[in-house]
Amino acid sequence: MELGVGITTLMLAFMVLINPFSALSIYLDMTRNYSSRERRRVAQIAALTVFIVIAVFAVSGGFLLKLLGISVGSFQVGGGILVLLIAISMMSGNDNPAKPDLGTSEENAITVSAPKNNGMAVAVVPIAIPMMIGPGGISTVIIYASAAKTYWDLVSIIAAGFLISIICCLTLLASAKISKWLGDTGLTILNRVMGMMLAAVSVEIIVAGLKAIFPQLAA
Repeated sequence: MELGVGITTLMLAFMVLINPFSALSIYLDMTRNYSSRERRRVAQIAALTVFIVIAVFAVSGGFLLKLLGISVGSFQVGGGILVLLIAISMMSGNDNPAKPDLGTSEENAITVSAPKNNGMAVAVVPIAIPMMIGPGGISTVIIYASAAKTYWDLVSIIAAGFLISIICCLTLLASAKISKWLGDTGLTILNRVMGMMLAAVSVEIIVAGLKAIFPQLAA
């Protein structure tokens, strides 16, 4: 796989894009009146949703590009630019522009928790989609899937998605402790550090796309 050098690279790309820490506020707000068991269930469903989305687009990503008549190189450049814009926004102190900012400020605060009988729907939307995996994450999955050369490459993408989904679940389950420990300042610093790593990932994607469009650049 041209872009992926292993599951570690995939984990880094997925971690900084999915960033489960960005969903902590909305998860805590929308499950405010839930029991521990119900919160755990919501976290599990949200994590499972993240994994399913990654797996589905990993398997169908290449087919979707062919169906739409989009070259892999063009999609890599376009997707890389989208990821770079997200990274720049994160480093400048703003939220991910490809994700909503529900529950992240007083103006966007959620004052009423979700009905318990709607817990499964809340876990899928908006906690999993788009708070954890949004357009940037989906684009990245498609980019790596389209660059896959063997079935083992696809297995690596799905495996990385599985590990990330576990991290998402554990992060949500420990959301109260993490928010209390890091605080707003800690979460802001973490968001900017992830933005820096995401910028590096985006450059790799763009370079790979340019090499695919202009093979002479690889010479």
